Amino acid sequence: MLSLVIDGFEFCRQKENRAGRFAVSDLPRLAEETADRSGDIGWNAEGSVLASGHPRIKLSVSGAIGLICQRCLTSYEFRLDSGSTIVLARSEEGVDELESFLDDDSIDVIAGDTPINLAELIEDEILLALPVSPKHEQCPSTQALDKLKNAGKRSPFAVLKDLKREK
Repeated sequence: MLSLVIDGFEFCRQKENRAGRFAVSDLPRLAEETADRSGDIGWNAEGSVLASGHPRIKLSVSGAIGLICQRCLTSYEFRLDSGSTIVLARSEEGVDELESFLDDDSIDVIAGDTPINLAELIEDEILLALPVSPKHEQCPSTQALDKLKNAGKRSPFAVLKDLKREK
């Protein structure tokens, strides 16, 4: 697993910005979800401070990932373009309190009292952006699905006909 550790509070206070690319194969949890381990994901992390004084990291990811279509069971390219806003609480105990104070479901609050691994945050963002049931908009071929549907399937009337012959 890649490690890109930052001090979240300092990153936000200094209004730092980091960007880069990760290969899908370098992100183990993501690699398990893909059709193959090829491809890469671009990312950007930007630190700032909210008007309320709370540190904020804006995270964005984009790229293409090979997934298996759940309809036709073939590989397809899923275009990823996602972002999130993460606000840092001073401690684990302060997360719920800060979430209540912000009262915004589009903002994620995490504890920033320990060093933050940006690579893990990026992988989390990618995993959350993946579809629950990936599918082509229009499947190119349904041969694999048709094979599964017809494998070992007999008409119930053919079974009755065979029973009648046995008597």
